[in-house]
Amino acid sequence: MKTATLPPIRVAPDFRIELEGVLEQGESLSQFVESAVRTTVAKRKHQAEFIRRGMAAIEATKRDGSGISAEAVIAKLEAKLTVARQAKAQRGG
Repeated sequence: MKTATLPPIRVAPDFRIELEGVLEQGESLSQFVESAVRTTVAKRKHQAEFIRRGMAAIEATKRDGSGISAEAVIAKLEAKLTVARQAKAQRGG
């Protein structure tokens, strides 16, 4: 397969100096940029898959009616907070 090039990007001279300062021994600027692009592409693919799975889970919960309402969750958390505050007050804190 034939290789392709990424478009050149313009950066401020001080940023280029900063960038060159973090290159590892023997690493070229091109290698660094390719690595950064690959990492970002992988991260975005993972994020998209995470969101897709989350949306599917939400739809399944709605369809099955097996979810817990936000109000119920908040009520439980508020009850736990009340108990924790009371325990702290009894300890003198």
